[in-house]
Amino acid sequence: MLFVFGIFAFIMLVVLHEFGHMVAAKRNSVVVEEFGVGFPPKAWGKKLRKKKGDDTLYSLNWLPLGGFVKLKGEHDDSKLKGSFGAASLKTKVKILVAGVGMNFLTAWVLLTGLFLVGAPKLPFESLSFYGKEQFYVKSDTKVINSKTIIGAVSDDSPAQKAGLDTGDTLISINNVAPSVNSPVSEITNDFAGQEVVVKFENGRGEIQESKVTLREKGTKEGVLGVSAVESVRLRSTWSAPINALATMGQSTQATFSGVSYAISNLVRGEGDKASEVVGGPVATVDAINNVSKSGLTELILLIALISLSLGIMNILPIPALDGGRLFLILLFRFRGKVLTKEREESINAWGMGILLILIALITIVDVGRIF
Repeated sequence: MLFVFGIFAFIMLVVLHEFGHMVAAKRNSVVVEEFGVGFPPKAWGKKLRKKKGDDTLYSLNWLPLGGFVKLKGEHDDSKLKGSFGAASLKTKVKILVAGVGMNFLTAWVLLTGLFLVGAPKLPFESLSFYGKEQFYVKSDTKVINSKTIIGAVSDDSPAQKAGLDTGDTLISINNVAPSVNSPVSEITNDFAGQEVVVKFENGRGEIQESKVTLREKGTKEGVLGVSAVESVRLRSTWSAPINALATMGQSTQATFSGVSYAISNLVRGEGDKASEVVGGPVATVDAINNVSKSGLTELILLIALISLSLGIMNILPIPALDGGRLFLILLFRFRGKVLTKEREESINAWGMGILLILIALITIVDVGRIF
């Protein structure tokens, strides 16, 4: 059930992005011809006409892949009254960045809410500018819970034989409870080659115990055969919005660090390393599936981070995306030249073609990684 909710929330992030464009356009007297949820073919459509002169068609479409907004005269050189092209440069900037702003706002609201009830602490080992620890206002933030979550279980391992699965909570091994200072790997190495009692809580909230013999030390996949993370929850009050902004800043830097790592490895011809830090739609769905097993809080955290990532990627100067369109408009204004409809369509078509090829390649990598 949480997986279905996660997929719905992911789709709604795109809808909210387009909603931001629509609101900005309407507030600046640019005609919105259609606002659609999903992509055609159309299942339903209606013009609400709540305000005089508002002739927007609101539609629901059969392909549940996000949404879209269609503006009058979307090309930069359009001269039609009420069109995007005829709007001032300031208005165009507002409309193009409004979608990204909506994604950032969504991430901030979700993260703020999480800090108020208990937000999972994030690891930022790859960061330097903000520090490797997640920032939070220590005087107003306290640890309310700490537990060890199973991230993955290797095939034919002692963990699999014990019944452990992704998302389960590991309570103890031979009555020794794992913690930040006493990780699973350290405990299991102490009992390597021995029969132990593994106590855990499964995804249904049931406490289980299983006897299993651990592997000997030196096994590549570990003596127990799991990857596990220490899940720490942080709760704050007045500082929740500040902690949310700081988390967004650290996550943004982590995103750019990943992009830089991927690009530098591609330039060096090391595609395998580059593929380790990139993911497309398939990887996103797989992540939602895995995280949904850990609970609603973790899933909301993932949705918030996906919303932030969508905003970051859309603001980059990539043709066909919002940042690319804005970059083109500003570039031609700076050069004192007219960005014609034909030239704009040609550049965006090339950009979209390259993006589709990259998405296809990333999808192939994602499918191979999963299977």
